[in-house]
Amino acid sequence: MCEIDDEGFHINSNTQETAVIWFRNDLRLADNPALNAAIATGLAVLPVFIQVPEEGSQWPLGGATKWWLHHSLKKLNESLVKCGSKLIVRSGNASEILLALVEEANVRRIFWNRLYEPESIARDSDLKSKLQVSGVQVESFNGSLLFEPWEVRTGEGKPFQVFTPFWRACLAANPPSPPISAPKNVRSPERWPVSLSIDDLMLEPTIDWAAGIREMWTPGEQGAMQRLHNFTIDHMPKYACQRDNPANEGTSRLSPHMHFGEISPRQIWHELIPLPSSGPYLRQVIWREFAHYMLYHHPRTPQEPFRAEFRNFPWRADAAKLQAWTRALTGYPLVDAGMRELWHTGWMHNRVRMVVASFLVKHLLQPWQEGAAWFWDTLVDADLANNTFGWQWVAGCGADAAPYFRIFNPMLQSKKFDPNGDYIRRWVPELRGLSNDSIHEPWLATVFELADAGIKLGVSYPYPIIDHVAARNAALEAFQTLRDNNSQLNG
Repeated sequence: MCEIDDEGFHINSNTQETAVIWFRNDLRLADNPALNAAIATGLAVLPVFIQVPEEGSQWPLGGATKWWLHHSLKKLNESLVKCGSKLIVRSGNASEILLALVEEANVRRIFWNRLYEPESIARDSDLKSKLQVSGVQVESFNGSLLFEPWEVRTGEGKPFQVFTPFWRACLAANPPSPPISAPKNVRSPERWPVSLSIDDLMLEPTIDWAAGIREMWTPGEQGAMQRLHNFTIDHMPKYACQRDNPANEGTSRLSPHMHFGEISPRQIWHELIPLPSSGPYLRQVIWREFAHYMLYHHPRTPQEPFRAEFRNFPWRADAAKLQAWTRALTGYPLVDAGMRELWHTGWMHNRVRMVVASFLVKHLLQPWQEGAAWFWDTLVDADLANNTFGWQWVAGCGADAAPYFRIFNPMLQSKKFDPNGDYIRRWVPELRGLSNDSIHEPWLATVFELADAGIKLGVSYPYPIIDHVAARNAALEAFQTLRDNNSQLNG
């Protein structure tokens, strides 16, 4: 007689051969090449997720990322159950767990979609060797990029280091293949291996700080497709002219869904490419592609500057200044608004990301790695490639980076892209009573206007922690010092 578990699945013993689909950052059923290949074998399929140990990892998951992962896994499991399957959850060393499953479930083939971070590449290469020695056939696929990083090359056969030629090469290449439809059925094994529950992974915070994140986001494949649909209908026609205005929902906000693989870039590409207004947004999709491309070819960049001459940059590490930045107490309204949006929603508008990053590394002369680490912990779309590339771009030390002397003026950026102060009023409500002119520079408001608005600078809102002109001059001086030192070393 067959036993039945709590979810109604048969657990009788047999010697049935199975195939594993190892889910990682590809938490979807549609356009999932590894899942599709596993189903195509005709074998029973074991969908598996493994929580790998954080100890020893250079990049353990941040708090916001863990929250998203918890809910995305729940949605993935719900989708699998509708297909007659379920997600097997384990925690520990991936190699040990997969080798154990080979014995437990008579696994003959294992499928996964490739990851391109340095740690993942090293682990997967080692794991593939071990599994093949055990007689298990392993196949990996591209499920997260439009092009493999080794496929796009210059005319000399070298990796690109500048975005525009890379973009042109991508457009000239064979177009991405059409996305694969989601399966309607996934053949389940007659006996299910032991599994943890998703709650056992303890990904959600013990102190509930995620209320704002819950309000804004719907993790999961269905939430990703709904957001793409809304963006296509409501915002795509105006994307080019509205994407830099942080007060409007003019961007797609698909980045966390893409990071967790709830939607693939191929799905986005083929959904939008027929639209005449899609060019500017698809260029941003290729910008993401370029970030992963650069990380693949330059795996040291999460810790080290791409441009070697910046290794000796005269940073002025200052814990108090760093803390003022992380706590949104810089006295610059646009910077503080962005940092508060990040803390409340786990996300920040891209234009504001550039401003707050420039403020940290150029106004405050704090190492870009400190900012990257803070974003890594607080962003729901924390992605090693994009995070690294973005911070090095702003700092001036990355590939195709903004020149170091490009120092964002937070007041001018605020006046240009948030002219009525709507974004600032939302996230820095203590300044709400100021005029549209004064809200960008409250320290220039008259004592009467401040009093009418109920603001006491230094008490209800801080004075600027640094003078913009002085900070700009200090940044340029530091850059000149770096250039002089490098000239002496090379001379």
